[in-house]
Amino acid sequence: MHSNGAFRERVRRIALKSFDVTFLPDWESLRAAIPDTPPAALLLVDPYSPGNREGAQLAQELRALMWEFPSATVVAAMELRPGHSHDVRTLGEWGVTDILSIGEEDTQEAMTRRLRSAQGRPLQNLLQRCLPPSMSGRSRTLLMTAAEVVSLGGRGRDLARALHLSERTVLRWSERAALPPPRRLMAWMRILLAASLLDDPGRTVLSVAYACGYSSDSSLRRAMQDFLGTIPTTLRREGAFSRASARFLEELAEVKSWGKEMWKERSAEDGRLTRRQRQRLKQQGLPVNPPRGRSRSPDSDD
Repeated sequence: MHSNGAFRERVRRIALKSFDVTFLPDWESLRAAIPDTPPAALLLVDPYSPGNREGAQLAQELRALMWEFPSATVVAAMELRPGHSHDVRTLGEWGVTDILSIGEEDTQEAMTRRLRSAQGRPLQNLLQRCLPPSMSGRSRTLLMTAAEVVSLGGRGRDLARALHLSERTVLRWSERAALPPPRRLMAWMRILLAASLLDDPGRTVLSVAYACGYSSDSSLRRAMQDFLGTIPTTLRREGAFSRASARFLEELAEVKSWGKEMWKERSAEDGRLTRRQRQRLKQQGLPVNPPRGRSRSPDSDD
């Protein structure tokens, strides 16, 4: 939605090659369309009210939209003129995801790169704020990629494709990073995505269910009952993402604890086998090699 006709035509020519594009005439039409859009939808808007550009004011309709749908990925397309830095800061405070500079970033390569970088970011940003600082690089890579894949409508196998790895390798990475198995991890990402959308006052439980790939609101209700022990309406009153992410972190801690115990058992078994092998070599009068190095911790990055 943009008042600049030349820019709209440029978007039409460029974005249609990589995106499904819909043009809307006004803020009310945009507001009505958001509940039915997928989580990965990008809203490219003119952040100013119609009128004289020299004394233009940021549109209060945009502020109201961001309050009603804080999870929406909104990119403001505007000319970055001298003296407008305050507007950029204000848009950030409202929750606008990114700025596209008209006249500087409206080539095909620059626009596609800017829009692609914004996709999947809201859920990733929420995760980044709640994950513990001590989490390993491999764990963060898996979680951030899973969040992006789910935001784009992907499922279990799409995680391996996004990482350019085999499914077996992703499973091994998850084990070493002390994370739930990939299918469980992707199911958690869908729960977290749904929870983030439930925090939008303008969305119904049914629209959240459809947006996150559930067949009905009852399917979403069952999934949240299984993972969180509560239903969407109760979760919404308590702060949906806050509670869901807290339970997710609890499971990560549980999985990490289980992984360490399992690793200790494996290491102990390796140690017993090594001693037996050394004793056998001694009995046979053969040279004994030094004990094998310590097994690597499941928290390591490699």
